[in-house]
Amino acid sequence: MTILDQHRLDQLQTRVRGQVHLPTDPGFDRARQPWNRAIEQQPLAVVDAADADDVVEVVRFAGRHRIPVTTQASGHGATGHNNDAILLRTAALDTITVDPDTRTARIGAGVRSGDLQRAVAPHGLTALPGSSPVVTVTGAGLGGGLSWFSRSFGWMSDSIRGLDVVTADGEARHVSADSDAELFWALRGGGGNLAIVTAVELGLHRAPTVVGGRQLWHGRHARAVARAFREMTSTAPDGLTLWFELLQFPGAEPMVAIDSTYLGDEATARGLMSATDQLPAPMADSRAVLSVAELGTITAEPTDPGPGQSRAELLTQLDDAALDALLDEPLDPVLLVQIRHLGGALARPSDSPQGPLTAPYLMYAFGSPSSPEQADAIAQKQSRLAQALPVTGRKPLTFLNPAEDLSAALPSASRRRLREIKAARDPQQLIQGNFGLD
Repeated sequence: MTILDQHRLDQLQTRVRGQVHLPTDPGFDRARQPWNRAIEQQPLAVVDAADADDVVEVVRFAGRHRIPVTTQASGHGATGHNNDAILLRTAALDTITVDPDTRTARIGAGVRSGDLQRAVAPHGLTALPGSSPVVTVTGAGLGGGLSWFSRSFGWMSDSIRGLDVVTADGEARHVSADSDAELFWALRGGGGNLAIVTAVELGLHRAPTVVGGRQLWHGRHARAVARAFREMTSTAPDGLTLWFELLQFPGAEPMVAIDSTYLGDEATARGLMSATDQLPAPMADSRAVLSVAELGTITAEPTDPGPGQSRAELLTQLDDAALDALLDEPLDPVLLVQIRHLGGALARPSDSPQGPLTAPYLMYAFGSPSSPEQADAIAQKQSRLAQALPVTGRKPLTFLNPAEDLSAALPSASRRRLREIKAARDPQQLIQGNFGLD
């Protein structure tokens, strides 16, 4: 790789409308920071693209000088694997156009999930949002993406109808199943190693009524709540999504929650969750009819950057031994352990790199380290959980942590096919995703 001198990097600013941040600039340290402040990244330069033309110019510049390019819009998904690359920010590509008649939306690569949900909600439609409203739709979709509504409609990437991209040769192209079936397959869940996406066309879904919210109990009721969760998920229709959460925040008593969404009316939702009526009265119950624009309020995840350390595992079952592993030890120093019910449309055939997701549950353990010692303690707790639970050995791509790679997320046949496409389309390895294909 050629490490460019200051003069050549300065030339990049003359080629783009957006701002270029160089290591010698006062604002560089702030510009290079990812969403997860526990991740360190040292790019050669950071470019805030003003539009898709800027993306073309950056890729062509990088190609001439043999510098890798990696993309982050909101800063989510960083792994620290992009040192000595140009870090391309696409947050300014934030236009949204909704066609309610065809139930499609065209969005820029920087559009965040909450913004898209606000745009589609007045039409009685929804995209496939995850738990956080500040994650970009494109970033999640490139990794497959899990949604509140994935049990009904599958992976987020299954709803992608077309993509505007800039390929490694610096050309802007529209990619669809008809125009370039191979690249279209690779981009819908194979990560961001094949092209830089500037816009996406999405299929939307009808959501005339949505019920959602959180039921919250004191932690002493965790085992009873977990059993109720297991009972409800054993018979839940695809339209009902349930997440079980153990919560332990500094200075607070341990708590346990069930978060839920249901694509339908409130009476039916409460009937499907009647097992919780047999539990002690919750400390809080926010379940109500919601706009799809309000889904981010259910888990109330932080919307500001901060340090985070996570580990996810897919589970084969949630038997009594699994509940013992989850509940017999204190969470500390982990802040949250979440069990998501999967299944439904996720388990059905998917013509995409990740294929079907047949595991019935996902475990996600999260901590927020403030020191190297605490980071080690969090990792050890997460490892003990994983060793004690009935894990499959696979995990969704968007839940990988920086210490993992695509072999943990994608079938070997998909990885092999992706490497073949990469070799043919980007032999110089110019475009880098968060996780490489090697």
